[in-house]
Amino acid sequence: MHKHYCHYKGNVSWLSHKLRWIKVPFCGLLASLGLLRATRSLAATPALPVSRTTVPSAAVGPQGQGTGASSMISERDSETTFDEDSQPNDEVMPYSDDETEDELDSRQPAVEPGQKRINRDTEESREPLKKDCSWQVKANDEHFYEQPQFKRTVFLCFKKSKYAGNAIKTYKYNPITFLPLNLFEQFKRAANFYFLVLLILQSIPQITTLSWYTTLVPLLLVLGITAVKDLVDDIARHRMDNEVNNRACEVIRDGRFKNTKWKDIKVGDIIRLKKNTFVPADILLLSSSEPNSLCYVETAELDGETNLKFKMALEVTHRYLQEESAMADFNGLIECEEPNNRLDKFAGTLFWRNMSYSLDADKILLRGCKIRNTDFCHGVVIFAGADTKIMKNSGKTRFKRTKIDSLMNYMVYTIFVVLILLSAGLAIGHTYWEQQIGNSSWYLYDAQDFSPPYRGFLNFWGYIIVLNTMVPISLYVSVEVIRLGQSYFINWDLQMYYPEKDTAAKARTTTLNEQLGQIHYIFSDKTGTLTQNIMTFKKCCINGQRYGDCRDGAGQLQSHPEQVDFSWNTYADGKFSFYDHYLIEQIKSGKDPEIQKFFFLLAVCHTVMVDTSDGQLNYQAASPDEGALVMAARNFGYVFLSRTQNTITISEMGIERTYDVLAILDFNSDRKRMSVIVRESGGNIRLYCKGADTVIYERLHPRNLKREATEEALDVFASETLRTLCLCYRDISRDEFEVWNKKCVEASVATTNRDEALDRVYEEIEKNLILLGATAIEDKLQDGVPETISRLSKADIKIWVLTGDKKETAENIGFSCELLTDETTICYGEDISALLQTRLENQRNKAGSSTHSSLRMNEPFFQGSRDRALIITGSWLNEILLEKKKKKKKLKLKFPRTAEEKKKQTEKRRRAEAYKEQQQQNFVDLACECRAVICCRVTPKQKAMVVELVKKYKKAITLAIGDGANDVNMIKTAHIGVGISGQEGMQAVMSSDYSFGQFRYLQRLLLVHGRWSYIRMCKFLRYFFYKNFAFTLVHIWYSFFNGFSAQTAYEDWFITLYNVLYSSLPVLLVGLLDQDVSDKLSLRFPGLYVLGQKDLLFNYKKFFLSLLHGAITSLIIFFIPYGAYLKTMGQDGEAPSDYQSFAVTAASSLIFVVNFQIGLDTSYWTFINAFSVFGSIALYFGITFDFHSAGIHVLFPSGFQFTGTAPNALRQPYLWLTMILSIAVCLLPVVAQRFLSMTIWPSEIDRIQKNRKKYMAEEQQWRRRQSAFRRGVSGRRSAYAFSHQRGYADLIASGRSIRKKRAPLDAVLGNSVTEVRDAPETR
Repeated sequence: MHKHYCHYKGNVSWLSHKLRWIKVPFCGLLASLGLLRATRSLAATPALPVSRTTVPSAAVGPQGQGTGASSMISERDSETTFDEDSQPNDEVMPYSDDETEDELDSRQPAVEPGQKRINRDTEESREPLKKDCSWQVKANDEHFYEQPQFKRTVFLCFKKSKYAGNAIKTYKYNPITFLPLNLFEQFKRAANFYFLVLLILQSIPQITTLSWYTTLVPLLLVLGITAVKDLVDDIARHRMDNEVNNRACEVIRDGRFKNTKWKDIKVGDIIRLKKNTFVPADILLLSSSEPNSLCYVETAELDGETNLKFKMALEVTHRYLQEESAMADFNGLIECEEPNNRLDKFAGTLFWRNMSYSLDADKILLRGCKIRNTDFCHGVVIFAGADTKIMKNSGKTRFKRTKIDSLMNYMVYTIFVVLILLSAGLAIGHTYWEQQIGNSSWYLYDAQDFSPPYRGFLNFWGYIIVLNTMVPISLYVSVEVIRLGQSYFINWDLQMYYPEKDTAAKARTTTLNEQLGQIHYIFSDKTGTLTQNIMTFKKCCINGQRYGDCRDGAGQLQSHPEQVDFSWNTYADGKFSFYDHYLIEQIKSGKDPEIQKFFFLLAVCHTVMVDTSDGQLNYQAASPDEGALVMAARNFGYVFLSRTQNTITISEMGIERTYDVLAILDFNSDRKRMSVIVRESGGNIRLYCKGADTVIYERLHPRNLKREATEEALDVFASETLRTLCLCYRDISRDEFEVWNKKCVEASVATTNRDEALDRVYEEIEKNLILLGATAIEDKLQDGVPETISRLSKADIKIWVLTGDKKETAENIGFSCELLTDETTICYGEDISALLQTRLENQRNKAGSSTHSSLRMNEPFFQGSRDRALIITGSWLNEILLEKKKKKKKLKLKFPRTAEEKKKQTEKRRRAEAYKEQQQQNFVDLACECRAVICCRVTPKQKAMVVELVKKYKKAITLAIGDGANDVNMIKTAHIGVGISGQEGMQAVMSSDYSFGQFRYLQRLLLVHGRWSYIRMCKFLRYFFYKNFAFTLVHIWYSFFNGFSAQTAYEDWFITLYNVLYSSLPVLLVGLLDQDVSDKLSLRFPGLYVLGQKDLLFNYKKFFLSLLHGAITSLIIFFIPYGAYLKTMGQDGEAPSDYQSFAVTAASSLIFVVNFQIGLDTSYWTFINAFSVFGSIALYFGITFDFHSAGIHVLFPSGFQFTGTAPNALRQPYLWLTMILSIAVCLLPVVAQRFLSMTIWPSEIDRIQKNRKKYMAEEQQWRRRQSAFRRGVSGRRSAYAFSHQRGYADLIASGRSIRKKRAPLDAVLGNSVTEVRDAPETR
């Protein structure tokens, strides 16, 4: 076989060499027949993959000539044919992300008119890989990238290389740019810029009545605190960037491998990677320490999956690029696609030594992968830094702001408008007053001969300054302080600490905390987020008997589970837990041959690969399911030890036996099963098969006695949400096998539809099977997932699962985590497609008709109140949302279109866009009618698209949670992104706003921290606006008594310190510490969360109520002292009704009222709260007495003019009675209103607060709902995921994974490619 194979390769090389001299028309004809592409592929691929042909070469014999060639032809054909009109394939991941023109060209129907096809292929043959493969990489050649064609214009005539460096930059500032950039960003905020303008106005003597320091001090405080916070955040980003950029890697420098930092790696560098190190850039694998330069990688950083995947280098680089000197001399040129975000696709060509070799994704190691079970590997850097696929997948970084932020800005703009209107009205009043009174009052003459209108104009700006506290500058800094404190509370929460991974919760942003209390939709990844991606063998059914319950050796049920002792098995891994002692006794006794066959099948029928290190067996499986089954067989005494190209060695209860493997019939998504054909020691040939029950039961022998018992066991396993599959076998006669093997060889060399031909041949042998039993594997959910989902659902939060996994697997996890229940009616993509199409047609027909018909279009899609869920695949999603890409038409010579044609074309395009938008809105409306939505087989771009659609059409607050790089785009698109940390992959965490170790902590983040943050922020804002209106509007009432002259009602220092010292601390503490109910009651009553979703605590209504409350308070604060002072006399015979005494009285009353008001608003009293309220009042009086003392007046006579006012005024009992009256009138109505509200119309919070002692005394345990028994629903059981990618069967059958001695390296590669490829191999 080997000789024939090499001979064929030589012929292909000769053929491809000759074809280079044939004229283009003949090449076009060959291309039309499908031969040119095949020969090119063969010539470019020294190691011809056996593809999915799983008949080992030993079993094929001489008839196998050409197998590899035909495999390549059929592989290429299958990859490049796509029927656009076909139904979406649920098993296929749609590659809609940045598709190239060539890819869209390749997805044309397979049948074309002959001449058209020949012309098209002739065009393609002229410029192979030129259209989109414009990225060129030359190994070990720095000067190559300095050529003009590789430069791009950055600004004007300044040019820069289009090849990115490998350094990652996420920071915003450096020491030089920090101050100017930070100030520029801060002054982009409207309030800060407003106060800067105000400060400038206050420096103009003609218009100001306030000292400049009243604005400068708060402004500097705000700018300083925000700058420090930004600096701390950016320093953390610098540290993180430096940690990544300074990682070490070996790179060829001056002909030798030298340690180099990641940031110094460039495109074209040759690098060496060792076991358990991360890949620093996207590289082309050249060679490795493994057979045939295989390289095993873990992609947890990309997709959260911890199962190993394999990559394999080209044969020519594997042979000739092993030594360091050969690496240094390597000068290959790579032409490939431009950088893009498609993780699973790559197209390119390597040109080296006058030969070209095609490259695909199986030869590329992506940045973020980790090298596993491979001692070392070498590669050439193709994409670096920002050009790598992991960075391209990270999506656009969006500036996120909360809903309250936006509302607050609109309210500040509203206050601006009110301020301008009030100032204009008061200025007009001053103009009128000047005309009527001011001009005729000689004692008011100020030596300025200004006209009344001009004085009114100056007073307009004066009132803008006086009333500036209506727009509170301290509001923003207070909000930042509160958010910073809330972030620390999240970081310090021990109940969100995950000890197993030593991972604490982390608020990576400080600007979104209150938004956590307003979430409507959660979009979650599955693998690594809901599940641990750990498969565990739990139960089985053998010969109709169920095993896996807690039983003793006699088969009696035990009340206390006792773990099985596997010490009798020297190969047991020590981590496997099993509680059925009866099964172990049955295995040890060896009396039941069916049990022996069962575990023998698990040890033989798989594509797992094994290696040995330190005397321990290590399995590498294409999926964790297969690994779990082989590991289970190992622990039960049937140990997979080793395999060669056509044998497998098993230890059966301590006895080693080797069996001939005649064929491996590998798994695919259509077959949903795999089989092996084994020749046993006695010469008997037997087929062992495992697969989904839906396909196995169709192929069973009619006389299977244990069929019904096994089906009942499957129902029981399914009701426990275990992943099931059936095991069976069949004896085959020698003659039957030889006839079948001949058919299999013929199918494997078929030039067209090879996969279908092989499937048909497989069907012939996989029939009349004898059922052995079934396995039940648990796809382990993370702890607390069902409880978390249940609680979040009760909080009226809808949960959508977006995953790249199979439909059946995603559905099974939906049942496991109780997102789906037995009462749930499940709708699939094919179900809703027709429904949406009908709705769209009706909308088209009734467009522009009466209002009645448009209302009918808003009717729900589903009638009744049944519990519904939607499960849709990525292919159906593209189909329904009209996202299928259309191929651009080829440029053809056409006459210019008329204006009418252009108008029609524009109208057609506009109509298509409108239909697409309407269809998308209909889909969102339909999906939101379902209680749960599961989108499977979706790309990262589709995940982000689904989130964006819900944001766009539902105006709802969204949260996305994931753990891999494929979730980054979704995390960045959602209003809030959460990363699961503690796994290998940290890419999602780096892009997230919040991170923690387990999904279950999400309930505490939202229902406790989120709800508290929202309530605190709303209470803070309502109170802040109230106290500022109560403070500022006093100036307006005072204006009616001072000729609208912009005179202030308070002392300047009181105005300066009011928001900074006298009223800031109590409200800050309420914003940081207040709780309406405890954390345990928040979790116990998730319905309390609805307040935030409905924006009930802060909105325009609440804002205007605060304004009104503040206005009434200001009226009382002004007019009660005014009335009390009118025509009064003090006890010493002096009139206390001077301006300064009035200002002190009004200010003192205000301080008492606003501090007592925050006391009434406080729900959770601590010593700190009480101290802050009474401490603020004491601080006010202390500072006031100091500022009114004679000593400070002597030092600063112009700055402190209220000398002796406070000591004189506050010794009058009459004044204290006035203040007490003002306070009582302000607060008593509030107390009465709240008492009546809690007594007559209590809210749910009031009721819970009233009974909180009762609730706290009760046992607070969350009881998980019992899983209901589901019988006879086969669709739920077909969830066995054999592999997330193709299996290792082709590697096993071809022998490429088996270690061999290396062929000696030739010193110089000769011109004859045939000689190179026929280099002898020694075994």
